[in-house]
Amino acid sequence: MSDTPTPEQEPGPQSPAAEAARQDPLAEAQAALTARKDAILVAMLPDVAFDGWTSTTLRRGAEAAGFHPQEALASFPGGPVEAVCWFSTWADRQMQAALADTDLTALKVRERVTLAVRKRLEILTPHREAVRRASSLLALPQNAARGPQLVYATVDAAWRAVGDKSVDYNFYTKRLLLAGVVTATTLYWLDDRSDELSDSWAFLDRRIANVMSVGKAIGQVTGRADKAAGLLAHLPSPARFLRRLRGASAA
Repeated sequence: MSDTPTPEQEPGPQSPAAEAARQDPLAEAQAALTARKDAILVAMLPDVAFDGWTSTTLRRGAEAAGFHPQEALASFPGGPVEAVCWFSTWADRQMQAALADTDLTALKVRERVTLAVRKRLEILTPHREAVRRASSLLALPQNAARGPQLVYATVDAAWRAVGDKSVDYNFYTKRLLLAGVVTATTLYWLDDRSDELSDSWAFLDRRIANVMSVGKAIGQVTGRADKAAGLLAHLPSPARFLRRLRGASAA
């Protein structure tokens, strides 16, 4: 009997990412953890809308996703707050994936950024009550630092997804201004009862128009060499800023 594998036995082609994960045990384990956390998160969201972000809803989510309830604690050792943070980063990744499948070349910067914020809110629309309850949990004093970190992560992901490569003062102003847009629009969207959320999208358009005007004015002022030099002398490099913020998020 021949040991030569038949066509049915031959391994199929693997994507570069899958092949890289297979060759790197750490990457493979991280990919498996991400998939498990995503599955538990998505499975728990219907319960969160009624019962909030709790250890009980985490365990139910694990069971609904086909895991032992104890996998909830193993996957989210930080409990419900960690699950809320994962919810936000999950939405960021979904937004980035949606934008990666969209041809942005013909869009102006304003249109790209508007689309990024809208895509994220559209992804979250089936889970608005979960977002509302997440906001309440993050508003507690012991969780006060988490909210700004998550908003920063969202606006950074949005700018990068639409092709931003700024490294000077624009790196900061773009993210600061968009953070205000994301926060205000999300609060408006949570209570929007208009058809197809048309009021939210109109609100978003107005906020984007406002910040683009402000950003342009800031750019004109800081474009002067003397003012720009004075400003930049007091700012850390974007790379160092990111490292510090990510370190704080991991703490």
